[in-house]
Amino acid sequence: MQVIEGDLIALTKSGQFDVMVHGCNCFCTMGAGIAKAIAAEFPEALNADRKTDEGSREKLGSYSVANVAFQDHSFHIVNAYTQFNFRGPQPRVSYEAVAEVFARIASEFAGLRIGYPLIGAGLAGGDWSIIAPSIDKALSGLDHTLVVLPGTTVPEVAQ
Repeated sequence: MQVIEGDLIALTKSGQFDVMVHGCNCFCTMGAGIAKAIAAEFPEALNADRKTDEGSREKLGSYSVANVAFQDHSFHIVNAYTQFNFRGPQPRVSYEAVAEVFARIASEFAGLRIGYPLIGAGLAGGDWSIIAPSIDKALSGLDHTLVVLPGTTVPEVAQ
């Protein structure tokens, strides 16, 4: 897993990534964290989320996708359903859903440049030392990058 500092949305808009993945709950809200910023910048991502069954546990481990044309290039925004709810005790992330959704992403988006934030380790309260190996395993051999905001300390992950 490559790790860089920056703004995932700006980097994707500039053409650095073909696929931007972010974690979502299953209630079609996109009302906090990077999901809120993505929904504001790219309403098509929120529309893709809203086309799914609101509140369905069956969404865990799956995703919706918005295909975005921006200036002279295009990219995919993947709304990865990695947590059921946005309320309640933490962790709200489903580690199984993270592993499952990234396996699906690897299959569908192989050969593309994939960027993502600390999925499941922010507002969802998950343990990055559990999440990161799942992502690395699923995306093994692919071009994928963790993008963290400048000054963010990336939690240690045992190798």
